[in-house]
Parts: sequence; C-alpha cells; structure tokens
Amino acid sequence: MEIVNHRIYGEKGPAIYILHGIFGMLDNWHYAAGVLAGRYRVITYDARNHGKSFHHPDAGFEAMAFDLRRLMDFLGDEHAHIIGHSMGGKTAMVFADVFPERLSSLTVVDIAPKAYPPGHVDYFRAFQSLDFASIGSRREAEEAFMPYAPDASVRQFLLKNIEPVQGGGYKLKINVAALLNYYETIIGELHFAGVFGGPSLFLHGEKSGYLKEQDKPYILNHFPNTQFVSIPGAGHWVHADNPAAFIRCIEDFIV
Repeated sequence: MEIVNHRIYGEKGPAIYILHGIFGMLDNWHYAAGVLAGRYRVITYDARNHGKSFHHPDAGFEAMAFDLRRLMDFLGDEHAHIIGHSMGGKTAMVFADVFPERLSSLTVVDIAPKAYPPGHVDYFRAFQSLDFASIGSRREAEEAFMPYAPDASVRQFLLKNIEPVQGGGYKLKINVAALLNYYETIIGELHFAGVFGGPSLFLHGEKSGYLKEQDKPYILNHFPNTQFVSIPGAGHWVHADNPAAFIRCIEDFIV
C-alpha cells in the first residue's frame, strides 16, 4: 500500500499528526501547522482519495486509520499526538480505538462519534454533474459551483479539489465515487471495541452545532480522560475561524 502524500513542518519536538475533513487536504492546515512547528514536529497529510494521495475504493475509517499507522511507521514515529477535524476526527477516534498504544494524546475537532444528516449532497452533485474539462478558468469554475454552494468560503474550499489540465480545462483531485460509496459510513455512528484512556481533547466551535451537550456521555464512555473546550466565535472550521484560540488550546493541552 502506498504512503499518503504528506508535509512535515519543523524538525524538533514531539510529533503531531493532523487529519483533515471530507473534501479537505493538507493545505487546509498550513497556518496552524506552521505556528505549531515552533514547538513541535507537525505532519499534515492528504487522506486517501483526497488531494495528492492515492485513490482506493475503500474509503472507510479503519482503512484510513491504517494509512495513518503506515505513515507513522514510515516517518519513524512510535508515538504521536493526533489531531483530527470532522471526518479526520472520526478517523482519529477509530485510530485511538485500534492503535491506542501509538497515541500520546487525541484531539478531536468539532465532531462527535454519532451519525449526522447528509449535509454534503449538493457538493457531491456538483462534483458529479459539472463538466470540468470544458471550464476555462477559476472564475468560471466558481460560477459553476455557485448554485451548489452559495456560500463563498465554502466554494473556495471546494474549488481546492480541482486542478488545471495541460491543454485546457480542469479535473478532479478527489475520488468522488469512493467517497460517495462510503458516505453513509463517513457520516454514520462510530462503534468502538474498547476504551482509550489517554488524554483526549474535544474542541468545538461556539457557533457550530456538530458537538452537543447530549453527545458527551457517549464520548466519555469511550474516552474517559476527556476535556471539552468551546472555541469562541468559531463555527465548524474552528482552526480557520479562530486560529489564535485554537492554537493556544492545543499548546495548553499538549505538554
């Protein structure tokens, strides 16, 4: 199996691995990783079927957890602090359940191990229906995405998943078919085999509804050594909405 595409920030200090969400990529974490690299060795990477990583029909959480273990082995990290956002947060929880001995700590960003309603349907529809080969510019691409993603910041996020083709037009970086095949799993409830007793931090945006008070008992059942922190002024993209508060929380938590 291939090693996922990754980037290393910093040379010294404990290792931190950062896992992005669905339709994301390692670049989404460039700023936070750069700041944290002052004290840590930070590794960001593209999940399978995303960014520049390999495509594979299995887009399940266990497969993605094994990708993380392979990357850690490849880079020689026996232990690491793991940070996962959204889909990456679910992958991080599964990793903690399957490979608890490999974590120094677990940070889950704005996600709970529960089922969510299908909130990405329009985005899948855009990736499936638009003729990217005939699109002539980024401006055209943004206009084509507008009916599917009216919010400008969401459009910019989604547009990172296309790249120009030599000779004209664009193509997708992501493996839409695999992600759509596993979409119910990605938004579904997680079931754990055991308990991760290591230090855990569940961060959520003050303005986000992804993690609610009623989710905490189930989290504490499987991650009993958990701190819950709300990041002021932040929505689902906590690390982008309030990066200073997010980074401060991480640095206070990881000692």
